[in-house]
Amino acid sequence: MTAVKNARKKVVEQPHASGLGLDSIGDLSGLLNEPEPFARGAGPLELPLELIDEDPDQPRTADNPGFSRESIAEIGQTIKDRGVKSPISVRENPEAEGRYIINHGARRYRGSQWAERATIPAFIDNDYNHADQVIENLQRNELTPREIADFIGRELATGKKKSEIAREIGKSPAFVTQHVTLLDLPDPIAKAFNTGRVNDVTVVNELVTAFKKNPEEVGVWLADDSQELTRGSVKLLREFLEDKRRHGDEDEPNRNTADAMDSKPDAAAEEGEQGSDGSDSNKEKKEADLDKLKKAIIQVEHDGRPARLILNKRPPAEGWAWLKYEDDGMEFEADLIQVKLVALIEG
Repeated sequence: MTAVKNARKKVVEQPHASGLGLDSIGDLSGLLNEPEPFARGAGPLELPLELIDEDPDQPRTADNPGFSRESIAEIGQTIKDRGVKSPISVRENPEAEGRYIINHGARRYRGSQWAERATIPAFIDNDYNHADQVIENLQRNELTPREIADFIGRELATGKKKSEIAREIGKSPAFVTQHVTLLDLPDPIAKAFNTGRVNDVTVVNELVTAFKKNPEEVGVWLADDSQELTRGSVKLLREFLEDKRRHGDEDEPNRNTADAMDSKPDAAAEEGEQGSDGSDSNKEKKEADLDKLKKAIIQVEHDGRPARLILNKRPPAEGWAWLKYEDDGMEFEADLIQVKLVALIEG
């Protein structure tokens, strides 16, 4: 207290050097000093890279495309030229005082190392968990389906329910269910997924559904490495297998599924030519069939995105329905109040 009084007295006793009346404010030079690098405040800190560690349990794995040598070099060059424009987020390391663990910003951290920088701007956020990391990367589309599935698997192992995980990461229960499928794939599908032949979660789920009903045929189909694995090709496969099951058409033992699918349109055309005898009864039947939809597709709009109703899935409650987005194939439950009817077409 004595030191404070003496300081105040000293300020008061200073002679007036100007007539502006500002001398009583005292010495303002301290305000010009650079802020302490570790001072906590509203702005980011400049933390030494050597005090920061990556989170060993982060959702992104080493083979994530964002961690490739080329990708880090690209972001590293921009950091070298322009610096880090968006601070990373870190939390204090509870096991090593004075050190920090990255919440999000691992690519900027690695890019800064590549650029040989000594520090990086960072915010300290100790209220952070692995779900927050998943949400951050999901919003940026920076997680692979395998990384998402692994995270969901770890959360399920702790006793959490799918609905809880879905709510936690801001996704639908259907999104979680689709990725859970990736944790226990049949061998032929697992091989295709692990080797990168197919990365589309919707395609994988469609293949699993087909495999459960026709394991041998799907296995043979997948064994052909030249076979493209797309939503369109898998849809054709499922339609072919369903048609085969419905008509009890057993192919020759040495004839594989792909060959049968390729020949199917020609066989159908040939059958149409043979059956067209010009009779009135056939003509009337064809005209009657023209008035019927072979397969109805109800196109709708949800949250500004095109979708379709899934008619063979039981809704969870009255006034609800299952929808499937057209752009990414995600299936989910929705309140019909939020759904706009667009069109009814033939599939």
